[in-house]
Amino acid sequence: MGVVTTGLCLAVPALFLLWFWGRPLLSGRWKTPGWFVATAGLSIVATAVTWFVGAFAGSSMSSAESCRQAGVNYDSAYRAAHWRESSRWFPLHDRCNATHDLVPAWINPALVLLSLLAVLCVGAAVWLAVARRRTEADRVPARRSWTLSVRR
Repeated sequence: MGVVTTGLCLAVPALFLLWFWGRPLLSGRWKTPGWFVATAGLSIVATAVTWFVGAFAGSSMSSAESCRQAGVNYDSAYRAAHWRESSRWFPLHDRCNATHDLVPAWINPALVLLSLLAVLCVGAAVWLAVARRRTEADRVPARRSWTLSVRR
């Protein structure tokens, strides 16, 4: 019962957020800087959630115990030789031995793609804002500067 309740508590806000984000796609109003900024924000949040899923992969705080619970042999000699690998921020790895990693294989590519999506959306928002400002400046007639000319 707890899994269903937790799933509903996560799914209902996620579906509402997805509907709120996708509504401009259906109505054709997605070509605004605000939509791209919102998409970049969602991408940053998804990147953070993905990183936390990868960083805390495994069933416990002990890698040896997590490997045993996953049914994989824990190789302490391999971990001693590659001790920096599990403490890096990117790419995320928590290897039990040379062949098995507790971090799911989709985590690191998702981190790259979501970060790239955020950067591209911010770039598109800036580009649209500058283009909109230029077109508005072209529509407004230029002010005349009144200078006093003296004839000699």
